[in-house]
Amino acid sequence: MKINDQITIADWELTESFTRASGPGGQNVNKVSTAVELRFEAARSPHLPDPVKSRLRRLAGRRWTTDGAVVIFVQDTRSQARNRDIARERLTELILKACERPKRRLATKPTYGSVKRRLKAKKVRGDVKALRGKIEE
Repeated sequence: MKINDQITIADWELTESFTRASGPGGQNVNKVSTAVELRFEAARSPHLPDPVKSRLRRLAGRRWTTDGAVVIFVQDTRSQARNRDIARERLTELILKACERPKRRLATKPTYGSVKRRLKAKKVRGDVKALRGKIEE
């Protein structure tokens, strides 16, 4: 399975299992196993660089198992083949998102003028509140 120019996933890294799906489908639901559980052994994958693995782990969330696999469960359609395609598409999107390096945040200082305006506004607001107090005779 080709992800991008640098990353291609081998067949041994993917495991598919099929179960009966819930939801619409009539009698078909009780007979045919259309739901797909796609398992990708991400932690053991030699094709993924370490930074991509760590970002993938963060992005996968609860889909990441303790043994380092990403599990994607799809039961969207009544077709087993379509569910397989959807699961593979979702895995591809997840890995592509993990390939993107996040931008480094540069800390900035507020301008001198903005600091002055903020402090002036606080002073005005404090004066307004001070006038609300009890009047002393």
